[in-house]
Amino acid sequence: MTTPPKTRVAVVFGGRSHEHAISCVTAGSIMNALDSDVYEVVPVGITREGAWVLTAGDPEQLAINDRRLPEITAASGNALVLPADPTADGLTVVDPTEGVRSLAGVDVVFPALHGAYGEDGTIQGMLEMAGIPYVGANVFASAAAMDKEFTKKLAVAEGIPTGPYAVLRAGASLSEADKERLGLPVFVKPARAGSSYGVSKVSDWSELDDAVAEARDVDPKVLVESAIVGREVECGVLEGEAGGVPETSLVAEIHLSGHEFYDFEAKYLEGSAYDLPAKLSDEVTAKVREYAQRTFTALDCAGLARADFFVTEDDRVLLNEINTMPGFTPTSMFPLMWAATGLEYPKLIDRLIKSALRRGTGLH
Repeated sequence: MTTPPKTRVAVVFGGRSHEHAISCVTAGSIMNALDSDVYEVVPVGITREGAWVLTAGDPEQLAINDRRLPEITAASGNALVLPADPTADGLTVVDPTEGVRSLAGVDVVFPALHGAYGEDGTIQGMLEMAGIPYVGANVFASAAAMDKEFTKKLAVAEGIPTGPYAVLRAGASLSEADKERLGLPVFVKPARAGSSYGVSKVSDWSELDDAVAEARDVDPKVLVESAIVGREVECGVLEGEAGGVPETSLVAEIHLSGHEFYDFEAKYLEGSAYDLPAKLSDEVTAKVREYAQRTFTALDCAGLARADFFVTEDDRVLLNEINTMPGFTPTSMFPLMWAATGLEYPKLIDRLIKSALRRGTGLH
């Protein structure tokens, strides 16, 4: 009996955003979970400068060790090029000793990239041009979900409530009217970033300028949001089987200890306590899952997403944001929520790849 060929999966990680290191950790976890009897992994790293390299893909080298964050450099492997040409033979390696050579065609790409130049529709557009199927949302959904301003606008148009906020485009300042409307405290954050980079809590308006400057180090467009008194909960969403109705996971609640908000250290270096499932009423839990599903559909998402919400003291559910490529690190809530729902990590990765292959590229 002939053994069927393995599916070639290019896992792409690193990248030019502030979330470079977390992308590496995500990729290491994904590659570690792929069944070697079914999948052949092509580990593609992107340096902070944007160079593509064919790496060894060692999960241990991509993990956080003693608070040391992993990084892809030009020395991590041979240079690599992906022609944006559907008639080309996939990835091309530039080897100093062997010269230019083509790899066998890649069947699917898992873009394990977070933030700009990866989670924002840029690599998705490149893969569409190259005609290579990929895991996750399409160009529009990736861009819309990455930009918190437009996430909120699309959600509100769908009848999903959000908290009060103001948008500061490049060079703009918060008006006195907006200060009165938002009140204190507020959170200041880059409009198009994740992993809590550039986020500050402002409890006095004298702190605002510094907080805006910190956020603008990441993105010239900044959001100023009213602080919501309540609980932080998350819900995973998966594209329905055979393109059916999106499915939602159990809801998790994050508990912060020693942190004013769910910042980078709480997420990745120290870890936070959580309840899974969250200790919410059946009615509130159902509302969170409904809003997660509707937000996924409103933004025309595909593959996967993690929707984050606030639950107020009077049980109102407010959308915070949606992430189209949530973390897959050992402590990331997305895989933890799905494992608790009954879909273990390897099966979750397998489902995402099969979904991408079924969906293909182009309009559908």
